[in-house]
Amino acid sequence: MIDINETTINIRTIQHYMYCPRRWGLLEINNDWKENAFVVKADIMHKRVHDGSHDFLNKKKIVKSSITLYNDLPEYDLFGITDCIEFIKDKNGIEIQGLQDLYAVKIIEYKPKPPKDCDYHETDAIQVFAQKLCADYIWGSNAECFIYYSDIKRRISLPFDSMFEYYDKILKKLLGEMREIIKKHQIPIRKKGQKCMGCSMKDVCFYKDSAYSVKNEIYKNML
Repeated sequence: MIDINETTINIRTIQHYMYCPRRWGLLEINNDWKENAFVVKADIMHKRVHDGSHDFLNKKKIVKSSITLYNDLPEYDLFGITDCIEFIKDKNGIEIQGLQDLYAVKIIEYKPKPPKDCDYHETDAIQVFAQKLCADYIWGSNAECFIYYSDIKRRISLPFDSMFEYYDKILKKLLGEMREIIKKHQIPIRKKGQKCMGCSMKDVCFYKDSAYSVKNEIYKNML
């Protein structure tokens, strides 16, 4: 059961924080939002994934989209919604409540574009790692994890078995930083050297501690 409070982190927001803590602060603390072509493209792709048309079953596996996961251990306290989970029938697998047989679990996250110089974006991997922690917590599994990059129509396997401690350390550090900012309720300042041209929030990214008000700005300039 998910017990959401002010310290509970939505998995999808971790990527925003890794991309830019200030952007994350504007979204999560100030409730700002702006879209650009990159955001719209990603949203369209995820709507297709989550519309239920990818759900199916056969003799070997059950495929489900939009599954809500959580991990309420104090060191994590996470929740989120997966793009896709495949339950593969496996005699050495685990029980899944509501399903017959035993299953191995595979998590597939859909992303538009892969990096040019490596197999996957580190921010994408952290997001999927957080999903794995939730799935394994709920079902006692050891979920395999993949990113499907739609531009190349290919699944990329993520090395969480061999690099679990590495990703676990990074995730815990990020969660601690995010919770500290939430506690202080202060939007982080812009990082020196931050590249902002591709960010949908660049037009509203200026120093502020409270929600932006056009009315207040007009009155301020009249004084």
